[in-house]
Amino acid sequence: MMLLPTHHFRDIERKPEYLQPEKCVPPPHPGPVGTMWFIRDGCGIACAIVTWFLVLYAEFVVLFVMLIPSRDYVYSIINGIVFNLLAFLALASHCRAMLTDPVRTCTETAFTGQGSSFPEKLDQPVSGGSKCLLGAVPKGNATKEFIESLQLKPGQVVYKCPKCCSIKPDRAHHCSVCKRCIRKMDHHCPWVNNCVGENNQKYFVLFTMYIALISLHALIMVGFHFLHCFEEDWTKCSSFSPPTTVILLILLCFEGLLFLIFTSVMFGTQVHSICTDETGIEQLKKEERRWAKKTKWMNMKAVFGHPFSLGWASPFATPDQGKADPYQYVV
Repeated sequence: MMLLPTHHFRDIERKPEYLQPEKCVPPPHPGPVGTMWFIRDGCGIACAIVTWFLVLYAEFVVLFVMLIPSRDYVYSIINGIVFNLLAFLALASHCRAMLTDPVRTCTETAFTGQGSSFPEKLDQPVSGGSKCLLGAVPKGNATKEFIESLQLKPGQVVYKCPKCCSIKPDRAHHCSVCKRCIRKMDHHCPWVNNCVGENNQKYFVLFTMYIALISLHALIMVGFHFLHCFEEDWTKCSSFSPPTTVILLILLCFEGLLFLIFTSVMFGTQVHSICTDETGIEQLKKEERRWAKKTKWMNMKAVFGHPFSLGWASPFATPDQGKADPYQYVV
């Protein structure tokens, strides 16, 4: 647990009208546990549909243009299984990244302390302290009743986001698309129609990794298929006409090369961000580091789960944080 000074800087609004808890409307009754998370953003939904369309297009070309017409059945079966498995894992990772709340569920019991008093303004020191163990930022919870229920310790401060009227824990930033504060927010990705945060970063990393792998695999198969067609008659190496085959292969080659470069770069930046325990926004804003420094291996286990297992590569395995919570703060 890391003790923090009460005078550190935060991106908070200091206008009086934003600092009055009476202005906050209590949040609506939370939905049942397991309620699906989905961002209703037109651009994000369109990008997600395009992502699935491009993967399915690659599936079509690989299967019906290159593998099924091939006379080498062993080659077709092996590559077909590998490509379809990677494509399935990529789409499953995409769904998990898109439909998972980027912040972990946190209840009022995550804020503990002794004593209770309420400040005139939320950017002033209060008689208490806030501790959020899991990092969720419930929308509209900066009400007088909720803050009084925190039983805060003397000489500490709490912060309020003026946009979503929420108590803002450390390492949280407001997303204008999700319309809420996201703890450990790396960025908002329209391709997964969601923010990349502490609870879905694993699935986003797996998505970029599997897309890069199927892109590389598709490029290799396109290269072999072109060589095969040049050596034999073009009418025998595909069930489509030669011009149609060439166009489909060129489009797949362009798609594969573009996504291989893009997802490889994203995968590298995400792994670097995890190892350094510094999100993309924190790096961009050059924010002062106010949290405990851990080893790269501990940071990896904080995102992918503890202990190390094959579940790290599975989008169906929910990360298990183990006994230790790596994100504990007293503000």
